[in-house]
Amino acid sequence: MNRTRARELAFKLIYEREIQKEIEDDSLQIFFEANEINEDDVKEYLKDILFGISKNEERINELIKKNLKENWTIDRVSKINISLLKIAIYEMIYSKLPYKVAINEVVELAKKYSDEQAGFFINGILASIVKEENLA
Repeated sequence: MNRTRARELAFKLIYEREIQKEIEDDSLQIFFEANEINEDDVKEYLKDILFGISKNEERINELIKKNLKENWTIDRVSKINISLLKIAIYEMIYSKLPYKVAINEVVELAKKYSDEQAGFFINGILASIVKEENLA
């Protein structure tokens, strides 16, 4: 599996979910076809991310809310940045991906898809979560 491509596809899938609020099984198949995803390992990775975030969404959202700056709400954070945060948090806590890898990969995606401050913003929140969850 090409990890960079898979991570980018995961971002697109979770971002789509943030916009639509939910993805049905047939929508997932359409996503696979539209993005020419034929590799079974990539499909499994994307399903794991999608269903894992859905299953643990309440806790993931709480971690984000708890680590936002004072007077910030989760609704104020862009859907792009929320999507990236959810992927990293899911992978660090539930998939046991080393936190440095998870953070580095989503920060790189933030540089590509979000504004120039997004990398710092995402890195700061995730660093707080690493400390809070004793992942280091």
